[in-house]
Amino acid sequence: MTEGAGRSDGFDEHEAGKGPEKRVEREEKEHPGKGHETSYEGKGRGPAGSEGGDSDVDDARRSGDGGSGARGGGGPDGSAGTGRPSRIPTPRSSVEDTGLPLPAPAPLVLEHRVLKSLLGAWALAACSGEETAAVEEHLGECGACADEALRLRGAVGLLHPPESLDLDPALRTRVLESCLDRRPPRIPVPEWAAPYDAETARLDALLQDIADAEWHAPVRLRWFEDDGPVSRRTTVAGVIAHLLSVDGLVGVALGLDDPLGGAAARVRAEAEAAAAAVGPDPAAPETATPTGRTEAYWRASHFPPTRAVRGPWREQSHHLVRTVAFAGGGSGRLAVSYGGFALPLHDSMLDRAFECWVHAGDIADAVDYPYEPPAPRHLHRMIDLAARMLPMSLAERRRAGRAAPASRHLVAAGAPGRSLRLEIEGAGGGEWLIPLDSPAAVASAEHEVAHVALDGVEFCRLAAGHVSPEEAAAGQVGDREAIRDVLFAAAALSRM
Repeated sequence: MTEGAGRSDGFDEHEAGKGPEKRVEREEKEHPGKGHETSYEGKGRGPAGSEGGDSDVDDARRSGDGGSGARGGGGPDGSAGTGRPSRIPTPRSSVEDTGLPLPAPAPLVLEHRVLKSLLGAWALAACSGEETAAVEEHLGECGACADEALRLRGAVGLLHPPESLDLDPALRTRVLESCLDRRPPRIPVPEWAAPYDAETARLDALLQDIADAEWHAPVRLRWFEDDGPVSRRTTVAGVIAHLLSVDGLVGVALGLDDPLGGAAARVRAEAEAAAAAVGPDPAAPETATPTGRTEAYWRASHFPPTRAVRGPWREQSHHLVRTVAFAGGGSGRLAVSYGGFALPLHDSMLDRAFECWVHAGDIADAVDYPYEPPAPRHLHRMIDLAARMLPMSLAERRRAGRAAPASRHLVAAGAPGRSLRLEIEGAGGGEWLIPLDSPAAVASAEHEVAHVALDGVEFCRLAAGHVSPEEAAAGQVGDREAIRDVLFAAAALSRM
C-alpha cells in the first residue's frame, strides 16, 4: 500500500510537486471557511484543538515569503532563501572597531559679530573648545579683534594678580599700627625694640607650623672666622636653644633670670679652676660670650633639645619686650656685654632681631618652609647697625694683620679721613660713608676713595657669614684694597 493511499485529506501524489500554494488552493475549495489549519495540522502547531493557528506560517503567507523567511532560513547572510532581504537587519560594526581614524568634526563657523561678542568669555577662558578654536582662528585674521583680545586679557590679569600664600612680613606691623592709632598703648614698645618683637613673633609662627619630627631636622649654622667659613651642625631645637642662651645676655643685663641657670655657674667654676691650675685658656668656653653660653647650654642638657625648648624661649622673648617697654626709651643706653665687646641695649635688641631672622631662615631651609625678609623699616635698622659696626670690625682685623694698614697720614680723632661709600639697594636700603683709617675718624664725601653697591638681603647674608666676601655680588668702583677690606670686615661681624 502506498503512502498516499491512506491519506484522508485527499492528498494526491500527483500534486506532490506542485508546491504548497496549489495545495492550499485545493483545500479552500473543498473546505470553505476552515482556513489553513487542516492542511498544516501537526506541523509546527500547538496541540490539536488549541485556539489559533500557526502564526509564523500565517504571517509568512501574508507577507508573501512562502514560509521560508519566517522560519529563519536562507543564505548565510540572513536573507531569505528566495533571494529577498531579511526582515531583521544584521548588526552594524562601529567605526572604533575598524581601526580607521574618526572623522574630524566640522569647524564651527560664526559671524564676525558673534566672534567679537565671545572675546570677553575667551579672555576669561570660559569658551567651549569649538568656540575657542573659532575665536583664535579669527584673531589671526582680524587686527581689531586681536587688539581688543589683548586688552581684555590684560584686564583679566589685573583682576587676578598672582599672590603668595605666605603672609606679608609687614602685615603684623600694619595691623598693630592701625590698632594703636585708634587706641595708643598705655605702655608703648620702644621703636628700637620693635624689630625684635616682630622677628620673634614670626619665628614663633614658623615653629607652631612644623611637626614634631621636624624639630630634629639637621641645621647647619654658618659664620665667618679668620678669613674662612665655619659651620656647626645642630637641629631645629638646637637653634632655638642657641637663641635662648644668647638672648639671655640681654635678660641678665635687664635683671632677668639667666636661662642657663646652674649651668652658667658650673661652667664658670670649671673655667676659673682651669685658669688657676694652668693659666687662662683662650679656648675654654665662657658664659659671657655667645658661643660659650651656647656650648654650656648644649653640654648641660642630658638629652638633645626637643620642641620643649620653644616654651622657655617664647616666654623669655616676651619678658624682654615687656621689660624694655616698662623701662622706657631711656633704657636703650644700658650696656649689654658680649664678652669681648659691649653694645648699648638699643643696638643689642637690633642685633638679637637680626640673628633671630637669620636663624629663622636656617630653620626654614631645613624644613622647606617659605620665609620672607623683615619689614623694610626693620631691615633698614639692621643694615644701619652693621654699617656702624664696620669701622670697629675693620680696626680689629687690621690689628690682627688681616687687613691693609691704615693710611700713612695719621688722622686725628674727629678729623675727616679716607672713606668708602656703601650703597645698599632694595627695600630698607640707603647710603653710608664708612671711615677707613680709624673708627674715631669722620667719614667724608670729599675723601671718598671707593664705592660699593650691594642688595640689602645680600649684604645681610654677608654680615651673617652665609656668603663669602669673594662671592658677594657687589658693584665696585675705586680702591680695590679698601673694598676688599670692607667686605671682609662685614663678614667678620658674623658669629655662631
